[in-house]
This record gives sequence, structure tokens and C-alpha cells, in this order.
Amino acid sequence: MVYVILADGFEEIEAIEPVDIMRRAGIGVKTVSIMAAKSVRGAHGITVEADEMMSDILTNGMAPCDMEAVMLPGGEGHIHLDNSNEVHALLNDALIRGSYIAAICAAPSIPGKKQMLMGKRATCYPGFEKYCYGAEMTGEKAVVDGRLITGRGPGAASDFGFELVTLLKGAETAAQLKEAMQYND
Repeated sequence: MVYVILADGFEEIEAIEPVDIMRRAGIGVKTVSIMAAKSVRGAHGITVEADEMMSDILTNGMAPCDMEAVMLPGGEGHIHLDNSNEVHALLNDALIRGSYIAAICAAPSIPGKKQMLMGKRATCYPGFEKYCYGAEMTGEKAVVDGRLITGRGPGAASDFGFELVTLLKGAETAAQLKEAMQYND
């Protein structure tokens, strides 16, 4: 299961496009609100009803045992994510369990400040590199280095989503999905 963590101000395309791509590939995805309700308002006024509340997925502060990956979208919502002890607990747990940690746009700054990107290749929205402590910043649309996946920004949301599909379902599934979605046309 991939848990996509949402907070008010999230960049809609960076959350919804990868969710859509992963679900088309048959990957289990749950959107999770860290706000006071399941209803989360994006940066451009699009309101999304999350599948779960963060308090519902954590057991004694620990991530669900089925967590293959945790994904953090960017936008101004990344500030709420970074200020959430539950999000930090989820990231710590993901690191310990060997789950994938995916972040796009401004959100790579969150694992970056935790030094989770130290010695790793990564990308982020321009201007947030300074928070990705010890990372080799590439400027590519999407970068995979071990269990960490980073994306540059809104224009990289599909590349980011397809990288997650490649990791969780294989390159052949990702290639078939790209063809079905006319991604390479």
C-alpha cells in the first residue's frame, strides 16, 4: 500500500496524477489527511476527500504493516507536513522498515532536513535544494536512489508517478501503462 499524505495547500497535480497512475497500475493507494477532517483543500482551490485520517492509519505511532511507500506532495501544504510529528514518525518508520519514501516539489526538503537524502541523488523544486542536506541535486524530473524517490515539481508529476510504478510493479508494467495512457506519443 502507498500512503499519500495530504495537507491543506498541497499541489493538486503532484498528488492526484501519481495516485491516478499508480491506481491504473493496480497499486493499492490510500490518500491520508493530516488535517482535522478528511476534506483537504489544495493550493488551487480543489478540495479532495481523503480515504483516511492519519490518526486512523497509525497504531501506537507506528505505520501500517502494509506500507510499501509513503508519498509527500509539495505545494504550501509541505509546511503542514513538515510541522506534523505524525508525518515525521511515518517517515522514520518507513526508513526503519525499508519502505520507499517519495517526495516531490518542496516536499523533498522534509526528508532532506532529516538527513535522509545524505549521499543520495535527488531533485526538488528550485530553491529548496538548500534543505536537502548532503544530497547530490540533479535537476532531473524524477530521481530514484535506493528507497528514495524525488520529483522536481508539477511538470514532473507523471514521471514521478511512473517511477513509483516501475519500483512497485516493474518496468514492463510502467511501459505498458505509458503506452495505454499515450504518454510517449
